[in-house]
Amino acid sequence: MESSRLPRFKRAPAVAPMQLTERDHDIIRLVSRHRFLRSSHIAVLIGGSSQQLLRRLQMLYHHGYLERPRAQIDYYHQGGTRPFIYGLGNKGGTLLKREGGIALGKVSWGEKNRGIRGIFLKHAIMVSDVMVALELACREKGDVRLLTEDQLGDDQPRPFQWRVNIKGGLKLGVIPDRVFALEFPDRDGGSNRAYFFLEADRGTMPVTRRHLSQTSFFRKLLAYEATWSRSIHRTKFGFNRFRVLTVTTSALRVKSIMEACSRLKRGHGLFLFADFKSLQSALSILSHPWQTTRSGVEATLLE
Repeated sequence: MESSRLPRFKRAPAVAPMQLTERDHDIIRLVSRHRFLRSSHIAVLIGGSSQQLLRRLQMLYHHGYLERPRAQIDYYHQGGTRPFIYGLGNKGGTLLKREGGIALGKVSWGEKNRGIRGIFLKHAIMVSDVMVALELACREKGDVRLLTEDQLGDDQPRPFQWRVNIKGGLKLGVIPDRVFALEFPDRDGGSNRAYFFLEADRGTMPVTRRHLSQTSFFRKLLAYEATWSRSIHRTKFGFNRFRVLTVTTSALRVKSIMEACSRLKRGHGLFLFADFKSLQSALSILSHPWQTTRSGVEATLLE
């Protein structure tokens, strides 16, 4: 873990000066892309000496380039040691704006990330766990390229959000937790590109409710089904097709969501499901068998 000589969640009034390196720029861009990352995530993605990286993260925090959300303080009351979680700080946001090419909007990132609520932070880290696993798996495989939202969307801060009508005249907004694509060779020597919408489910939302006007995971499934039925993915984003990845907390929760998904009239093939523990223990997220709504039928992300 990082040195405890400096305060963990309060910036030191006096800290040694630092000169930013290209590696520091890479770290700041990486944290910005993921929104929140553990120091262990950053270590495996950036590489090099872990101890040197931890010291550098500490300096980037105390100089205001990164934030340590205070919601994670609760983790340290549970005993043991844990990697710090980092978000973008105000100076980091200013740096990225100055570099250009990254649309961050008019946001005080330091204040926003410092005050994030615990339930949101846990959800965001779950998303980062999945995306980091994807990036590492693509690096290891060598012939698979991961394309993230900033490479797929336009110059807006949240390009992938839309509204869709479902049954009963209800109009729903859709904002996936992440949007990404995988490029990989086909059997004829050409290239395939598969698009995915990621939903990280921590089990806090009811799977079904009595009325569709109430928030539920089934309502999300309906919105994606309607997105496919109305070809919004083609007209708005230019995707030929897409799949929805649901990562949730347990095998029991997967079963419950899959049962709800089976109630859809169309679009069952859009959805793939996995519990978080099975993904963590998988040799590669790319070869891991995801569950489908068809009994006994599984699929991988490269199929």
